This record gives sequence, C-alpha cells and structure tokens, in this order.
Amino acid sequence: VASKTGDDAGDGTTTATVLAQSIITEGLKNVSHGANPMDLKRGIDKAVAKVVESIKAQSEAVGNDYDKIEQVAAVSANNEPAIGKLIADAMRKVSKDGVITIEEAKGTDTTIELVEGMQFDRGYLSAYFVTNTEKMECEMEKPYILIYEKKISNLKDMLPILEAAVQTGRPLLIIAEDVDSEALTTLVVNRLRSQLKICAVKAPGFGDRRKEMLEDIAILTGGTVISEEKGIQLEQATIEMLGTSEKITVSKDNTTIVNGSGEKSKISARIAQIRSQISTTTSDYDKEKLQERLAKLSGGVAVLYVGAASEVEMKEKKARVDDALCATRAAIEEGIVPGGGVAYIRAIDVLENLKGDNADETTGIEIIKRAIEEPLRQIVANAGKEGAVVVQKVREGKGDFGYNARTNVYEKMHAAGVVDPAKVTRVALENAASIAGMFLTTECVIVEKKEDKPEPMGNPGMGGMGGMM
Repeated sequence: VASKTGDDAGDGTTTATVLAQSIITEGLKNVSHGANPMDLKRGIDKAVAKVVESIKAQSEAVGNDYDKIEQVAAVSANNEPAIGKLIADAMRKVSKDGVITIEEAKGTDTTIELVEGMQFDRGYLSAYFVTNTEKMECEMEKPYILIYEKKISNLKDMLPILEAAVQTGRPLLIIAEDVDSEALTTLVVNRLRSQLKICAVKAPGFGDRRKEMLEDIAILTGGTVISEEKGIQLEQATIEMLGTSEKITVSKDNTTIVNGSGEKSKISARIAQIRSQISTTTSDYDKEKLQERLAKLSGGVAVLYVGAASEVEMKEKKARVDDALCATRAAIEEGIVPGGGVAYIRAIDVLENLKGDNADETTGIEIIKRAIEEPLRQIVANAGKEGAVVVQKVREGKGDFGYNARTNVYEKMHAAGVVDPAKVTRVALENAASIAGMFLTTECVIVEKKEDKPEPMGNPGMGGMGGMM
C-alpha cells in the first residue's frame, strides 16, 4: 500500500499504511463475528467515494502562490522550512511545470543551480538499462547521444558508431523512432555482459513533429540528427555527429538531459524560430505543441544540490527533499487541503447519513468513519497527547480548524502553514481501502514453502562452534 501510494502521489505512504491498518483490523474483527466480507467491502467502497468527494470539495487551488507551495514542501519534508523555501525557489526559477532534479552536493550546503536542459516523455525501452535500482533510473555522466530518425532494425548498421563510443569509455544514449526487439536484446546482453554503459529510448512526438523535436535535441546537445533525408546513413555516423551533455537521467516514463553541449547562438536562433512559428500559426493545437517545445528548449532545469555532513544524513535528506518535491507537484495538480488529518475529520460529516443496503454494508461505512480519524490520532499520539480528546475538539470545530502538533495549539491549519496536497490525501485513502478490501475478501494465500537447509558443518578442530567463522 505504501509503495502504490508513493508511485501514484509521491508522498502519503505513512498515512496510507495507518489507514490500511485501521480498516483491516476493524474489518477482520467484524468478519470473525460473522459479517459478510463482500458486503463490508461494498460499504467501505461507498464510504471512500463520499470521502473523496469531500476532499475534492475542501481542496483549494495553489495557482501561482509560491507561499502555499513552500508550505506544502516544508510539511512534506518533516516540517523543515528550509527545504520548503528551496523547492519554492526552484519552481520560481523554472515555473511550476519546469524540470527539477535532485543531486548530491560536494559539501554540506544545499543550493540551487539553473542549467540548460530538457525533459521529454519517453523512458527506457528495457529495465535492464537501469543503473540506480533504488530509484529505477538509468543515470549517465557525460554521455554521448545518438539521434536517429528511423527505427533501428539491425544492430550491424550501428556497430561502427557503437564501437567508437565504447572505446571512449563514455556512456551512450540512443534516441530513435524505435528499436527492433532483436536489436534491443543484443544491446541488453552487451549491457549486462560487458558492463557497456548504454540506454535506448524512443524519440518524442509523432510524424513531422518528431523530426522537429529531434532537431531541438540535436541543437541542445551539439549533435546531428542521423537522417536519410540529410543523406546520412546510420553506418556512416561518426563520433563527431553525436551530441553530448553533462548528465542524463532516464526513468521508465521520462528522459532528462542536463546541460547539453550545444552552441548558445544556435539554441537562441532555434528559440527565435519557434517563437516566430507560434506568432504565425492559426491552429490552437499547433500553437500548444510549439509552446511545449519552446518551454523545453528555453525553460532549463533547476538542479537542487543537497548537502550533508555524512552519507547516512545525505541519504535521509535526499529522500525528504524528494518527498517534498513529489508532494508539491501533487499540490499543483489537485490543490491543497488542511493538514494534520483535518481534511479526513471534516469528511466524517458526509458519512453521518450514509447507509448501506444491509447491516454489513453499513458496518463497512462505520469502519471508514473510524479509520479516517486514525491519522489525527496517530499525530496526537506521536506528540504524547490523548487522541480521543483532540479528535473530539477538532470535530467540534469548522473548516480548517485543527490541532498543530508542533506547537501544541488548536488553530487554523492554512494560516499555520499545515497543509497537505489533496491528491496525496485522496490517493492514500483509495489505496488503503483497495488493499484492505482485497485483504478482507481473500480466503487463503498460497506461498512457496522454504526448504530446510542443513546447518553448515563446523571446521575441524572447532568442536561446539558449528557454523561460526
């Protein structure tokens, strides 16, 4: 449940786990007393749908209010205002829809740097290209970039350029219309056997728009599009035709090119050309696509360099910055709601008059009513206070009135900066209810039985110390 919530919303993993535990515990209690699991699940689903409606109604759009963005980021980073400010500053530099990446700093200071860069929505063609298994990303330092307009069907054609790139010892990113399964398999096998630093992605866009976007990438990285229209065959490609950049990160959905080596004058000329096309086109769709290309070329990439005194602190701080960034994007997408579990408490009212088709469905609704109090109860318990008392006091209030555990004060959550992304709040409950429903309606689980392996023999002359080294 935590993994799914993290994937969907980027944050809210703890909330989802707390909710799931409450739903499962109460659900199993009722099932053991004879309740029908399917009816319980139907009641749970009905209640969740109503709570989601309430969350959406409570949601407040972020718009261009960077103070709200800062609040969300700070709360998601375990109430660290400095991280909230950094992320808000990064978004000011590249706009809310801009690309922000997180890197490790050389020292202890955490800073922001705006670099030339581009992101497009195409990910790796095989998970075997991944170099960072924790984030499931392929990370390349100072790579070469092969930009090919057609589909790569035969790896024999690109052997000369492949060998030339390998001899330099630098990674190679292949951007092509597509890569045939046989050619892709050969690349993967070489990647695994010889530790060849390579990755392949599909070119962004379609038709003529794809050609233009490949040209954009070529100009940004100082490379040449290998195209038969230009009279260049793949087997004729040379190392000089490859683009380069400082870093490339490829996830399963996106490719981010940071600090391409293209000439600034050529990039500026390309930007001017696209601006001219925007002013002359009459099609709204074409205008929108041209503006997307312009943003990719001119927007740049904000790099957050996270500093720390030790490796352990670095890992923990990077994870918090990553959480904060994901939560901020979720807030921009669906708005913000009062934090501290208040959004769930306000949703209890919509369940008061909700009834199921039978007694067990109504019990399912009651389970959700109790479960959505749990995040606030847990926050209060963590602060060393009595959960039932605080929940009752917050329920008696209205709007965003809630309990601020950090200051031990009852106050307006928005004014106090205690806010959560509506998407995170929604997704946490939906996923918790989904997993809990599956848990309650599962009759049995089949697992693989582990074989009992005999204990290793002790070394000669080491009686009574079997298995110890």
